[in-house]
Amino acid sequence: MATLQVQRVQLAFADRDILNDISFTLSDTSRSALAGGNGSGKSTLLKVISGHMSADDFAYSATKGMRISYLPQSDIVFEDGTVYEEVEKAFARFDEMLGELHELETKLARAGEEDKTESHLLRLHEIQETLLNEGYYSRKEFIQQVLFGLGFSNKDMDRPTKEFSGGWQMRIALAKILVENPTIMLLDEPTNYLDIEARYWLKNYLKVFDGGVMIVSHDQGFLDETVTEVYELFQGRLHRYSGNYSQYVKLRELEIAQLEAAYKVQQEQLEKTEQFIEKFRYKATKSKQVQSRIKMLEKLDIVEVPSHLKQLSFSFPPAPHSGNDVLIIEHLGKRYPGLEVFSDFSLMVNKGERLAVTGKNGSGKSTLLRIISGQDSDYSGVVRLGSNVTIGYFAQDTEKTLNPNNSVLQEVSSIAATADLPKLRNYLGSFLFSGDDVFKPVSVLSGGERSRLALLKILLHPVNLLILDEPTNHLDINAKEMLLKALKMYDGTMVFVSHDSYFIEHIATKILYLTEDRPPEVFDGDYEYFIYKLEQKERVEDRKKKSPSTPVPAKAALTFKEANRKKNRLTTLRRQSDEKLKTHEILLEKIQQTEQEMALIENYSNAEKITALVQQKEQLQRSLEEEEESWLSLTMEIEELEEELA
Repeated sequence: MATLQVQRVQLAFADRDILNDISFTLSDTSRSALAGGNGSGKSTLLKVISGHMSADDFAYSATKGMRISYLPQSDIVFEDGTVYEEVEKAFARFDEMLGELHELETKLARAGEEDKTESHLLRLHEIQETLLNEGYYSRKEFIQQVLFGLGFSNKDMDRPTKEFSGGWQMRIALAKILVENPTIMLLDEPTNYLDIEARYWLKNYLKVFDGGVMIVSHDQGFLDETVTEVYELFQGRLHRYSGNYSQYVKLRELEIAQLEAAYKVQQEQLEKTEQFIEKFRYKATKSKQVQSRIKMLEKLDIVEVPSHLKQLSFSFPPAPHSGNDVLIIEHLGKRYPGLEVFSDFSLMVNKGERLAVTGKNGSGKSTLLRIISGQDSDYSGVVRLGSNVTIGYFAQDTEKTLNPNNSVLQEVSSIAATADLPKLRNYLGSFLFSGDDVFKPVSVLSGGERSRLALLKILLHPVNLLILDEPTNHLDINAKEMLLKALKMYDGTMVFVSHDSYFIEHIATKILYLTEDRPPEVFDGDYEYFIYKLEQKERVEDRKKKSPSTPVPAKAALTFKEANRKKNRLTTLRRQSDEKLKTHEILLEKIQQTEQEMALIENYSNAEKITALVQQKEQLQRSLEEEEESWLSLTMEIEELEEELA
């Protein structure tokens, strides 16, 4: 087992200890989450471990040959080369080995009969075996598998990286990390820029990944499915908890209950002590007792509850009354130049329903919300609201509507009902604006802070139809849980876009699933079936650990349309398989011919010619191995389809 032992990490900014004597161990089987409040130092710790940041003190020991890869939260920009070329750079770790390989082949090509070549041949074999086992010769297929899983299309492979937006740049960076196949991956918010399909694919990939992982994430559902331990960073110290994130929260709730009880007792003691000091401060006869109590206060460790686990609360103003038919869509059509988003789409949303709109990026989710909210009128068909329906619409760029001259508190005060005014500080705290943050001008807020403030403004305004586009973006897990509880209690109707599976599972009563290649699908409250479909679509095979004893889930009955599609796919795959076999035979014949040429005296005695033949054989062998890998993949898919259609 490969292990990384991190010891005595110490880092302070001014008088604050960000990381205080932190030690822990990760292995190539670790499935770890790193939890903590905003600003607790999670990203800093990952940067220190990965060597991207220095610490005041830091020692570690690692198994020989261990490789660590780190994915930051943001700010990665690729400007040179295509998507495929950038991700292929992950295989640069083999450059030295390939150089040695070519050097050995040259030596062998120049060797005479009297030269001893056994050691060269042995090392050549070792290198070839390593390259084969590490997937170097099948790298194209692997790179495509990862890129397709993260949402890239075949036409994206040759597109320049500089053409992609920041979110897609981060997907390229994540793909590169996965293709590096390190011993341990350190991933800082890897799901931030992923749609729900890519999140499920990544979750399934990590399940079969043959290495260790430490993840920082605000996606509780993702963590519950991928980690088996949680490290909490609080007040510069690190504590370990066994289990997934939900299990960690339950354990911490028990501890926090004890903390809060201790805090209450401590506050009472502090109050009495401070009263004593104030009463007898200027009496000479009590000076010793006063001084001893002052020293006691200075040494006292104040009990604190971790900010990311504090119980936050928020409640909606009552929704105005509306009719039962809240939203009616009939034969909706929407096109952009060269792209049809909706064609003859119809939908009904009734009072009290919570419709989650999800699917791949670019499938029309935000477009649909803009149409429903009246922001986009360029469509065909009918979209109408029921009687007395009032809308609150949160878009991903809603923060642009904020007044930059207002403070945070002034901005929410401007729209809050009179009854809510005393609660505004609590509401702002729930949306991660605490202490003096409420007096900051809107103009100095970050993009995430503005987005949270805009969301709070919309939620405070009494409406009976909430339209929310990615409302959980920029919220930590605790704030998401607060919002989820509030939405459960909301007595109006809601249509929202989200890629957060945990949020969808716990709030949606109906799911609209949009894809580019199929008509929209509506799942009426059947979240389990929706998840089953996604799991099947985004599954990742673990070829190394397949077990014949693994139970096979019961097959779902195929519709006629689905069965016909699979039959057509099976025919195509069989044809491709036959073509691969023919190519395989041709390559074998070429390798045999090359070997015969290498055996001729006029060739192996000619250094230049034998070198060329060795390189030719190597290229043919690489092609042969790639064809074999590709044929195996085709065969596996053929067998799966045959089983499904049986």
